[in-house]
Amino acid sequence: MSAAEPRRRPKVHEILGRSDYAIIGEIIDPGSMVLDLGCGEAELLAWLVENKDIRARGVEIDAAKVRVAIARGVSVYQGDLEQSLEGYPDQAFDYVILSQTLQESLRPLKVLREMLRVGKRAIVAFPNFGHWRVRWSHLVSGRAPQTALFPHNWYDSPNVHFLTVDDFESLAGKESWTVEKRIFLRGPHQVGVLPNLLAEVAVYQIRR
Repeated sequence: MSAAEPRRRPKVHEILGRSDYAIIGEIIDPGSMVLDLGCGEAELLAWLVENKDIRARGVEIDAAKVRVAIARGVSVYQGDLEQSLEGYPDQAFDYVILSQTLQESLRPLKVLREMLRVGKRAIVAFPNFGHWRVRWSHLVSGRAPQTALFPHNWYDSPNVHFLTVDDFESLAGKESWTVEKRIFLRGPHQVGVLPNLLAEVAVYQIRR
């Protein structure tokens, strides 16, 4: 590459290796106030700060990951996401993100309701337990399914709620949430048909 050639801005998935992060990176508006729940080492938040000039906050329960996040220059504090939302006023954030953590929450409906209280919009990404490989694994083995999407044994899995695309759609309707965006992914590719069967990960943008 010559000195005069502009440097290509890398896409999110090229930096972080996650397709749901790529979608979330596209959704977030520049300059937004963003809260990321279960943010890990704040890789996504750091990318959003650098590329979208957001004002970032994060919550993470793992102290070691919090230290890494803070070293990145992102404002992250250690806490349980189910309790941490209670301290925020209504509509304090433009977006509240929960990426592939909903299934690990003990009270997912409470978390979702609180996200929509403190955020103007919520972005929720979750692995789809209705994917055909999960169904096939359970049918053939007769045991708790193990796939690339759900690799853990039943006794050491962090997942406590196994939801599907159809489950989330049903809940959104029951709660009268407005679904502004729904993106379904299989690896780096978007799924256009039969998402409950073919999608590995679902990404939703919702509001009250």
